[in-house]
Amino acid sequence: MSDLDIQIPTAFDPFADANAEDSGAGTKEYVHIRIQQRNGRKSLTTVQGLKKEFSYNKILKDLKEFCCNGTVVQDPELGQVIQLQGDQRKNVSTFLVQAGIVKDNIKIHGF
Repeated sequence: MSDLDIQIPTAFDPFADANAEDSGAGTKEYVHIRIQQRNGRKSLTTVQGLKKEFSYNKILKDLKEFCCNGTVVQDPELGQVIQLQGDQRKNVSTFLVQAGIVKDNIKIHGF
């Protein structure tokens, strides 16, 4: 019985790939564009995950051309987050691609 090569299956970890990606080797950093419903028809668009080397205030100034107000908020867990009034998800994603800030690693969340 000891001559047989029997391999006992180990436990499958479905999050092994996600944990390996978080290690920093070959990770793809995503820019997350989210929408939050306020009250009634009012909403808030947040942009998170931009590289720290970019000036968030200059990006915000360019994003205000979409006829919306906005601010840069410092979050302890997420870092700097850009907040814009209204549903600006499509406008922000096209601007980030056209300006060359982000290539194709944008995730749009909401509705």
